[in-house]
Amino acid sequence: MDKQPDLEAVAQEVFAALADPSRRSILAALVAGGPATATDLATQLPITRQAIAKHLGLLVDAGLVVAEPGERRRIRYRLDSAPMKVAQQFLAAMARDWDGPLAALQDRLK
Repeated sequence: MDKQPDLEAVAQEVFAALADPSRRSILAALVAGGPATATDLATQLPITRQAIAKHLGLLVDAGLVVAEPGERRRIRYRLDSAPMKVAQQFLAAMARDWDGPLAALQDRLK
């Protein structure tokens, strides 16, 4: 039986990954240019290849990026939007939970 992912745990991984501006830059580069190697990304971004490789590892762990073997043992990285969608679901559920109490508070303050 497949186990449903824990929305909060997945969201926490996504938010932690997105907290770093370098990782957001890497994701933006992958959105703009499609799958790329760490070397490809290092030519586009003001980050060393070693730092990019470290950040890519964290993005892979968060599920936001998938590593795919390529030619000559080069690994290409591509985006996976599934964890981002789970984080969006988590935020939407949280917003729904807050809407009622916030509206009540606003009414009381008026």
